[in-house]
Amino acid sequence: MTNAIEITGLRKTYAAQGNAPAKDALKGVDLTIPSGSIFGLLGPNGAGKSTMINILAGLVNKTAGKVTIWGFDQDVNPRQSRAAIGVMPQELNVDPFFTPRASLEVQAGLYGVPKSERWTDELLDMVGLTDQANAYARTLSGGMRRRLLLAKALVHRPQILVLDEPTAGVDITLREMLWNNVRKLNQAGMTIILTTHYLEEAEEMCDEIAIINHGELVIRQGTRDLLARADGKTLVIDAGGRVDLPALPQGARPEWRSDGRLAISYPPSRVRADQLLDALRGAGVPIIDVASEQPDLEDVFVEMTRA
Repeated sequence: MTNAIEITGLRKTYAAQGNAPAKDALKGVDLTIPSGSIFGLLGPNGAGKSTMINILAGLVNKTAGKVTIWGFDQDVNPRQSRAAIGVMPQELNVDPFFTPRASLEVQAGLYGVPKSERWTDELLDMVGLTDQANAYARTLSGGMRRRLLLAKALVHRPQILVLDEPTAGVDITLREMLWNNVRKLNQAGMTIILTTHYLEEAEEMCDEIAIINHGELVIRQGTRDLLARADGKTLVIDAGGRVDLPALPQGARPEWRSDGRLAISYPPSRVRADQLLDALRGAGVPIIDVASEQPDLEDVFVEMTRA
């Protein structure tokens, strides 16, 4: 299947409540997510990401538009479309009186998974909860509960996995475990949709990224192409201490850092690194060491969501 998800003209308007006016959370979003990809869905708080995810999961009714999940129109085949997707929510909503094993068994039953096809023990092992399999969920730490949420999202072997802020407030060990599992699932063919405020994670993990702001799709591009939109690089030069600087090409902005190194920011579309180095050498500025710093996804994100 070419696209795991196809969204056309998706709108969601929340009705006015009390003194609060009606709110357009999504304003006609068109988006396709390729099957087998790790796709980043980014945006500031209130941008519409959670609304979109809840619509995909069948938890929120859309106002208008068409949503197709794994080839199933959500309006025509709601049961099949829901079965194709698993969602790991941001909220730690686990039943405190169920054990992890019982939680997974109940979840599998809700999806109609026959007992002969359940993989509860494998899931517990995958997320590192084998030793806690029979402990009440209320005794689990926050990190363990988040592991349980991942396992619950996978009980019915969905083709698509949505991770909504999966590493919010977790430690490094859990984060590494989660990303290792995500990579393995993706390599096995599962489509992953990731929302996160940790932009370095999206930069490292995602093949493509869509940025939503004010309920509208701002941009959707491959991660490398998106990073290339930030027209700015920095040369960091060790000159052995502060020295007088010559005139530099227009657009270059020199700054002495607290560690004594010279940082020159410049737009590579108009200035080349060799022009900067030639200008320094021509003025007798010693160049003991030089490094280059690339723009990151945060730079692009801020620029795209500034309005």
